[in-house]
Amino acid sequence: MISPGLTRRGVLAAAAIPFVAPAGAAVATPAVSLHRGVNAWPWFSLTREYPSPRTDYGWPAFQPGRPIPNRSDLARLRAVGFDFLRLPVDPGPFLATSGAQRRDIMRDLTDAVAAILAADLSVVVNVQANGATHHWNPDNLYGSVQAPLFPAYRGFVIDLAARLGATRSQRIAFEPVNEPPMACGSAQWAALQTELLGLARREAPDLTLVATGACGSMVPGLVALDPADLARFAPLLFTMHFYEPYLFTHQGAPWMREPVYRALNGVPWPASAGTLDHTLAMVRARMEADTASTIATRAAAYETTKAKLSEYFAAQPDRRFVTHHLAAVRDWAERHGIPAHQILMGEFGALRSDTRYVAAGAGDRARYVRDVREAAEEAGFAWSFWNLFDGMGLMDDTTRRFDPAIIDALGLSLATGERHP
Repeated sequence: MISPGLTRRGVLAAAAIPFVAPAGAAVATPAVSLHRGVNAWPWFSLTREYPSPRTDYGWPAFQPGRPIPNRSDLARLRAVGFDFLRLPVDPGPFLATSGAQRRDIMRDLTDAVAAILAADLSVVVNVQANGATHHWNPDNLYGSVQAPLFPAYRGFVIDLAARLGATRSQRIAFEPVNEPPMACGSAQWAALQTELLGLARREAPDLTLVATGACGSMVPGLVALDPADLARFAPLLFTMHFYEPYLFTHQGAPWMREPVYRALNGVPWPASAGTLDHTLAMVRARMEADTASTIATRAAAYETTKAKLSEYFAAQPDRRFVTHHLAAVRDWAERHGIPAHQILMGEFGALRSDTRYVAAGAGDRARYVRDVREAAEEAGFAWSFWNLFDGMGLMDDTTRRFDPAIIDALGLSLATGERHP
């Protein structure tokens, strides 16, 4: 099915949207006030798509066994001190279905938003295409304005913005794209984002919208963005993601293409908390368990990993490293007259170490999370931790128990629901 709700009139009319800020004014204060959040992946992620050449999904489209928060979980998140959830939504199932099936999953989504609001939490609804799927992926959906599925994507943005706007809630924000793949400062991305924000604003005049930079929503992408033409879409937030340095945050990540990440383990934070020799021993232990790879492949990967880790320990990254990177965002905001509270660090976090090969690691992860969270707060930015569940989560998928070290690192409290003084 192609783009429910998309019409030629709706697309063309977006060019004349009358929401223009006064000359010389900074972007207006957004309706949504955000401070401390957590991403709720995979509530509307982890799908059951068929392999190529099919482009449809099994039913139900979202995996039934995936961990999702229930009403009790939402209440507990509010009690420990979170004030919003960022809700990633894979558009694929919505675009691949029609009729009763599409109505069902759209009802599930609007019910989830209502449940979040009922728990006294605000919500940032983020359209987050799945880069691992063969058809409904970021390149096909919004890799450029000529992307084959971009018309369908525009239709989904129109539909979802209209539904969210119709709630008239002042506690909802809408983020039309997650981690755009274009290069930093890309003119293609500027044009595409302007079109999507325009379509969303026409459907929902009062809904807070969320803009981002290219190159995966990383800091360089945001600071390369010229926000002057976006003031007309206010109320507006600006978002970026922070996972630097990736050698720490993505150690052992199986989805990373570069072999160096899959072999990493026991990388300390800050770097001064460990040694190169100790970490390399953890890497060798992990590689020895990789019986699927040849000895030559493992040897080549080890040499690459050793070189990258040598750079990591030579640089000695610590809290100052984080502060330096986030200062670039603060300076960008000041140059453009954007208040710090309109900046959202939409994702940050780190993978747990693999305890099969290293006994420690939890302390490093908690120290990193604390450093990033505190640096963001000192800059005046809102933040949203990645993630509620999975290997980067703060809640156990089965027991639903919070990770006390991460809760503490986020400045929250299991005992009272208030932040630590």
